[in-house]
Amino acid sequence: MDFLLDPNVAYVFLVAGVVLAFFSASTPGTGVGEVTALFCLVLAGYATYNLSINWWALAFLVLGVIPFILAVRNPKQWVIYLGICIFLLVIGSVFLFPATEGLISVNPILAFFVSVIMSVILWYVLRKFIEITSGRPTHDLDGLIGVIGTATSPVHHEGSVHVNGEMWSARSDVKIPSGSQVRVVSREGFVLIVEKEKSS
Repeated sequence: MDFLLDPNVAYVFLVAGVVLAFFSASTPGTGVGEVTALFCLVLAGYATYNLSINWWALAFLVLGVIPFILAVRNPKQWVIYLGICIFLLVIGSVFLFPATEGLISVNPILAFFVSVIMSVILWYVLRKFIEITSGRPTHDLDGLIGVIGTATSPVHHEGSVHVNGEMWSARSDVKIPSGSQVRVVSREGFVLIVEKEKSS
């Protein structure tokens, strides 16, 4: 286990554990990710216990979360905020463990590449998640209520209508002949409830 006492190795296990834990929590799956994350964090914890850490450097890592959140919330200025985040992460990373020789303990090149890759990937994933959850569904069935369409088959207990350029399953309380103009009044799941449009 002596190899874990190398600050560079300990740093890689720590970052891997944090990233895997994030993805495992956001997208639960088979449990492999969770077990791997726990394994990495246990090894990183062992190394941290034996190496100890510089608390002021850990504070830099924690502060890096603030510009990262701003980068996610402000897509127009994400480059600036993500740049600040990466800068703070690199500073906190290279000084995270007390150095036995010189001033730094973690290789700056390793810290830079790990910080960039981790920040960009997490930023991209969170941005896509926000876009998906905040975007309006392509098929907003409630948005079809009140829209006029055409019955493409006789509609009663079942049938089909053409509404907003698409075919939909439909149902009506009364018989509606094929070719009639219909108005969507409600829906039941993916089935539109329609009534015959009164001619003016």
